[in-house]
Amino acid sequence: MTEILFMGGFLLLVALLLTLDLGVFHKKDHAISFKEATIWTCVWIGTALLFCLFIYFRAEWIHGIETMDQLIAINAKHDHNLALQGLSFEEGLKLYRNAMSLEYLTGYLVEKSLSIDNIFVMIMIFMAFKVDKIYYHRVLFYGILGAIVLRFVFIFAAAALIQKFHWILILFGLILIFTGIKMFLQRNKKEDVDAEHHPVVKFLTKYKLATSKFHNHDFFLKSEETGKWLVTPLFVVLLIIEFSDVIFAFDSIPAIFSITQDPYIVFFSNIFAILGLRSLFFMLESVMDKFHYLKIGLAVLLTFIGVKMLLPDLCGIHIGTNVSLLVILGVLIVSIMASIFFPPKTEK
Repeated sequence: MTEILFMGGFLLLVALLLTLDLGVFHKKDHAISFKEATIWTCVWIGTALLFCLFIYFRAEWIHGIETMDQLIAINAKHDHNLALQGLSFEEGLKLYRNAMSLEYLTGYLVEKSLSIDNIFVMIMIFMAFKVDKIYYHRVLFYGILGAIVLRFVFIFAAAALIQKFHWILILFGLILIFTGIKMFLQRNKKEDVDAEHHPVVKFLTKYKLATSKFHNHDFFLKSEETGKWLVTPLFVVLLIIEFSDVIFAFDSIPAIFSITQDPYIVFFSNIFAILGLRSLFFMLESVMDKFHYLKIGLAVLLTFIGVKMLLPDLCGIHIGTNVSLLVILGVLIVSIMASIFFPPKTEK
């Protein structure tokens, strides 16, 4: 019951943040500048860190832990691997709070890092459909609403499966290693979106459910000929972004389950990373091509996380969350610095 109440409160917080975003700060359609995007990126990162601080001081509120027996049960259920034996309840609680906040922070960083690859795809989608930049924010806003619902379903379904079938973690690890190697091998391949032959477009065209005309920022338009309501290209773009997010989730969600098996921490870190995705998109939109080593860095991260997921079952080796956090930070910093100091060669 405590978990349900906490989740309800969290979702109300997310709803409030999204209402303020679209209803107050972005009521009018406009092209987001680099400066505005940078400010909002800092705001969303700051909000995520404040929630991390809350977990550091009150992590036990999530599962309603009030006794040592409850703490031991949660530790075992979510495989936190905390050495609680011989500790008092207060000492155990302090250890648990530290672990939960570190797992949240690492999970947030993993999701934030991997979402960069999703931004590449989003840029290609907008360009393929020739969407006016003033409508980018509106599409991404509603895309995030869909992503929150889908992540909730995926994360808690995956958590239930892991509790019942532990071998799924091995499957997740193999998927991440495969994806990491594939990303490395295709690092120089240019992302491309075929606006005419995408499955979503083909389906809507086949059943005559869409119009080729944009109508301001509207997602639906009533046909003057038939009187039927049709979806506009802007809604088609929204559907394709949701479609790509589903595919992206097959990498990012298993990656965070390698950090923590507490579905609440997985969900919280995912949602805060997604909330800041729009501002990060606008901030990186014009400079993505300059960070050409990021693909290699993300490939290394996925492979590392996959190996980390396999090691406990195959070799009995457990890589701690603090080590994972340092590796993730190190790979990202090296990738960014390498991109800055070794820019791509321009063809003469």
